[in-house]
Amino acid sequence: MTLTTVSNRNAGATKSSRAFARERGVVPGGSMRNATWFAPHPPYAAKGIGCFVEDLDGRQLLDCANNFFSLIHGHAFAPVVEAIRAAAGDGTAFGLPTEKEIALAELIRGRSPRCEQVRFCTSGTEAVMFAIKGARALTGRRALAKFEGAYHGSYDWVEVSLAPEPAAWDDESGNPASIGGSKGVPKHVLQDTVVLPWNDPDRCAAILDKQGSRLAALIIDPVPSRAGMVPVSKKTVEVIHAASEKHGFLIISDEVISFRLSYAGAHPLFGLQPDLITLGKIIGGGLPIGAVAGSARTMSVFDHTQGKPGVALGGTFSANPLAMAAGFSAMTALDEAAIARLNQLGSDLRSEINLSFIEKRIPAQVTGSGSLFRLHLTAKPIADYRSSRCGTPDALRQVHAAALEQGVLLTPNCSGAISTPMEQAHIDDLSTAITRAVADTFAVRGWDQ
Repeated sequence: MTLTTVSNRNAGATKSSRAFARERGVVPGGSMRNATWFAPHPPYAAKGIGCFVEDLDGRQLLDCANNFFSLIHGHAFAPVVEAIRAAAGDGTAFGLPTEKEIALAELIRGRSPRCEQVRFCTSGTEAVMFAIKGARALTGRRALAKFEGAYHGSYDWVEVSLAPEPAAWDDESGNPASIGGSKGVPKHVLQDTVVLPWNDPDRCAAILDKQGSRLAALIIDPVPSRAGMVPVSKKTVEVIHAASEKHGFLIISDEVISFRLSYAGAHPLFGLQPDLITLGKIIGGGLPIGAVAGSARTMSVFDHTQGKPGVALGGTFSANPLAMAAGFSAMTALDEAAIARLNQLGSDLRSEINLSFIEKRIPAQVTGSGSLFRLHLTAKPIADYRSSRCGTPDALRQVHAAALEQGVLLTPNCSGAISTPMEQAHIDDLSTAITRAVADTFAVRGWDQ
């Protein structure tokens, strides 16, 4: 398989450009998600098959974005399509529970003993929100700790210091400042959100020793996609556990993205022993889903059978039978052998690209874990959010555009994931395309990153 290089087209002559013009008339910004938008406009998807997506103009793209890491089996995976078709024939939604939700919950529990009980919602953002609300109800505290630059959805508290600018990085004590993620964030949200430096265990220990007694929870993604995609260190995990035991706050492992890293998820890979685990993306087989999981004792905060629960977790489309069926089919196919293969392909891709950068003396690198990868336009070590902000956003946008012209779809920040339809030939082509896109960008901008 060889990727086809696509030359720039007249922006006003494509079906995608016309679709964008139409959407701008009825949607602010011309896109339902800011994450899917990039200048001058994204191609509009018409259909997908396997690891390729085809746009309205018939252009086929090797899809590494996978709807932001949710399509681990790629597009139109036959078992999932059939599961959705069969479920839809029985009815698309009910004001009653179904056995499909039991089956998916049992499947998740069977993969990790720390997922003893599960409650479903409709997105990763909801899962994180409910986990935090659950931790507050269990501890009687309000404050939350999170890591600088880590993404956990669009709940106000977890958007704090998601993408702070260098001028506002530090507070008066020299620790990461609490910066609102959007305009209008109430001051108490900032006051109740403690920001930690990634993989700096000594500073984390000092901050948690001072702030730990008021924390309801600490939330952590073991491989934070927007904070460099660098795995958590063993020492940092030890500090988190010690502080949790001392101060009594809960640990929430956000595995909405990183659950794909092993059969049991990310937490056992890094020695994490979370009280609550948030899930989403791959567990829905491509349909909207989120989940909170934990021990029966911890999850009892959501138990509504004895009157008003500590936290009411539910919604009109929670545990929707189509999502339950799709998720069960997708996760059944994602066995240990499939995950091992994906992780090997991911490791091969990172190694190939990094070796190519070294051989061509290109100051760039890819980080990641398992089947996840992210590009950085620097040869300097990537350790955290701050070191991952190398170069300029404009440079990454140029690389993204250059990769798109070569038939490769990355996320706008130039990260991606491997899906099960991919073969070694796709990995080789990806390595070539990404290397060329970076080289072309540096040739235009100069070697100054």
